[in-house]
Amino acid sequence: MPITPPSPRTGATGGSSDRFGTSKPFTLGVEEELFLVDAVTGEQANASAAVIERLGPVAGTVERELHACQVELITDVCRTAGEAVAALGGLRRAVVGTGAGILGSGTHPRAPEGVAEITDKERYETIRELLGDAVATPVGGLHVHVGMPDAETAIRAFNGLRRHLPLLQALAANSPFRHGRDTGLVSAREVTMRGWPRAGAPRAMRDFEDFCRTSALLARAADVPDYTWFWWKLRPHPRLGTVEIRALDAQTSLEDLAALVALVHCLTREAATAAPAADPPGELLDEAVFRAARYGVAAELPDVDGRLRPLATVLDEALALARPHARELGCMDELDAIRRLVEEGGGAGRQRAAHAIGGMGTLLREMTAITAAGTARPATGAAPALERGPAI
Repeated sequence: MPITPPSPRTGATGGSSDRFGTSKPFTLGVEEELFLVDAVTGEQANASAAVIERLGPVAGTVERELHACQVELITDVCRTAGEAVAALGGLRRAVVGTGAGILGSGTHPRAPEGVAEITDKERYETIRELLGDAVATPVGGLHVHVGMPDAETAIRAFNGLRRHLPLLQALAANSPFRHGRDTGLVSAREVTMRGWPRAGAPRAMRDFEDFCRTSALLARAADVPDYTWFWWKLRPHPRLGTVEIRALDAQTSLEDLAALVALVHCLTREAATAAPAADPPGELLDEAVFRAARYGVAAELPDVDGRLRPLATVLDEALALARPHARELGCMDELDAIRRLVEEGGGAGRQRAAHAIGGMGTLLREMTAITAAGTARPATGAAPALERGPAI
């Protein structure tokens, strides 16, 4: 997510200057990690180098990912969820214009374990060395950056968003299948990521200096350069001047993605500007996150006292916090679509419905068509007609 250059201020996060306050507060940047697949069958393909080589100029950025079967699509700085999703739609079309297929999911539904190649970049080779077989299965995430006016506001937003992580993860769950079988989960990505170090939800921070000290200590203990090697579900990102929400599965449909980005955008602004709320203990948050990954939109999630409540109740409360911010952030329509996502069972529910009708082949073909089209409903009988050509 490109941000304008910062005024100099050095912190304890690897020696780099933070960039809080260098762009308009509460602007957005969105990143999605998509699988590269055969455009007809949806089978996973280690094709990122070829795709990048053939890709022309784009509005935004397309990068190779840890695994050669994935690309990451990155927007420029955007004002609204709608603008960010339109940018991702253009990037999707550009990748499809190279001849590749794309598939949005937290895990590829059928690819066997171990067939995904590691991308030949020094950082990624180091990750494989550090994590070993924990990175054998690729995962696709949706990351939302929200610009912060200063470091103190970033920590306030980070702390306030922790309690919303289970709800957001339940709504975004989009990976019931892994290695060709139904896992019984709605987010196999979450369970896969539990094998990674530094991949959970960190504790609340007292202030920015607490974050800096904690990051320096953990980086030293893990023998990694800095906090950008932490795969936390949520983190301040001083180098970009944002708070980054990383807990969400990649989405097949841009309609679902827009609803999720809008909710994250509004809740982040609420957390940054409201008085602090009750902070869930780490053990309770971990349990809630697992329940979200197991049951998704059908989950019952614990409150700060451990009492289980239906997701619908938790969502009602979150929307009550979010709606006062939606008009100013320009995302009222997108935010209203979150209830449709729930009613349709979320991405995981749609995957299971497609699989029940035609098995894994039908599921892969439908997901490939939907990801390329951007909508939740591809044209009947064929992949949709798309603009060909790498530029948007």
